[in-house]
Amino acid sequence: MLLVGVSLKTYMSIAKTKEYVSALSSVFSTASESKIQFFLIPDVVSLSVVKAPLPNNAWLGAQDTHYEDSGPYTGCISPKNLAEIGVDLVEIGHAERRAPPFNETDEVVAKKTAAALRNGMMPLICIGERERPAETKEAIEACVNQVKASFELCELPPSQSVIFAYEPVWAIGQSQPADPAYVVQVVQGIKDYLSTKLDSTQFSVIYGGSAGPGLLSKLRPTLDGIFLGRFGHDPAKVLEVIQEAAITLN
Repeated sequence: MLLVGVSLKTYMSIAKTKEYVSALSSVFSTASESKIQFFLIPDVVSLSVVKAPLPNNAWLGAQDTHYEDSGPYTGCISPKNLAEIGVDLVEIGHAERRAPPFNETDEVVAKKTAAALRNGMMPLICIGERERPAETKEAIEACVNQVKASFELCELPPSQSVIFAYEPVWAIGQSQPADPAYVVQVVQGIKDYLSTKLDSTQFSVIYGGSAGPGLLSKLRPTLDGIFLGRFGHDPAKVLEVIQEAAITLN
């Protein structure tokens, strides 16, 4: 399965988000026709207007969740409620959540992963080294340790799957993504580890971190897709990435 997704973070107002989704009509249809799984992750408040199901079987995601289904957790996001409104996947452990002021630990990421799974949603777990190391094996080790930690409190049921978004922290928000050859080497190391633990149908590894048009073709076939941040806030660029992805499938 080839994946292309967009996170809107909190850049857009609700009105702007509605306009953006309306402008994605060609993206939804082209992705479906090309057998590409598209997913969209708006901010949590906008889930009140960007409702499931999305057109053409696109997945709707949430940018975060709490690890308890209910309770005295003022201001938190119930995973049970996310599932009830039709959310398909939950982004967990983004670098911005692991860093101050949130300081999410590997334990928190593991608890949120378990929460998503028990509520029938797919975890989209962000992993990545904070500093570019001298050798790729150091990046692979850092990412594999994060993968291990994310499943410390649960096992992935055979009927469910998980997406890992490899986002080297040092590349996020930069003018250019990490070097494609570097990304391919690190992701191959991550996949080699995952293959010892899961069936190949149960996991995908995609790239994020200043990702945009022109990158995916350089990462295939090792990478299973691409996760767009600010470059995906332009529907025309998203369509360009979808079209590029379709070419890599032929």
